[in-house]
Amino acid sequence: MTRLLLASASPARRATLRAAGIEPLVAVSSVDEEAVLAAARERYADEHGALDPADAVLVLAQAKAHDVAAHLPEELAEACDLVVLGCDSMLELDGQVLGKPSDAQDAVARWHAMRGRAGVLHTGHWLVDLREPDEADDAAPSPAAGSSGTGLGAGRGAVLGATSSTTVHFADVTDDEIAAYVATGEPLAVAGAFTVDGRGGPFVERIEGDHHGVVGLSLPLLRSLLAEVDVPLHTLWSD
Repeated sequence: MTRLLLASASPARRATLRAAGIEPLVAVSSVDEEAVLAAARERYADEHGALDPADAVLVLAQAKAHDVAAHLPEELAEACDLVVLGCDSMLELDGQVLGKPSDAQDAVARWHAMRGRAGVLHTGHWLVDLREPDEADDAAPSPAAGSSGTGLGAGRGAVLGATSSTTVHFADVTDDEIAAYVATGEPLAVAGAFTVDGRGGPFVERIEGDHHGVVGLSLPLLRSLLAEVDVPLHTLWSD
């Protein structure tokens, strides 16, 4: 039996999977996100120049998935065949990448900058296939375009990922609305300091792209990535 292991503590991502019929296992990574990004930016600067926001979230999603895959709790490792999914989200505004606000003051400043404007919410997705090798297969499945094909030396070994990017148009909210929203604490816990599936929903006028990607996990993209490793998404549906 193949199960999806979500390498994220995000309640929104777990709820998105559950709504789609998938009951994921959950294990949280211990990745130092700032250190991972700093190393990636240094590496990319030497090879390609600046690290694009769409690449930054993919780097973090990859790091989280590999960290969880490498440190599986014994009970999970023995339970079933696993495919690990790591995710990370950031908002791009004026070329800057914005993760979770550092505090309430930062969240207020973010909303003053975002109101009446549009930003791009990037969500990186990374899969690590830890299933037992299929003796009928001559080789591991090929990774998706733009992803890494390096195996882990465990299970079938396929690793692959991609980024979902969605344009978000924010309402021209008032100072009082910003203060009231930040006071709820919700924007302090999410990338970009907003949600579309919570109290922040009324402050998002429209989106261009995948709604699920803004919540934190693109279901259409997940389906495509799973297909690359020969796991039809519907086979993960819980009874």
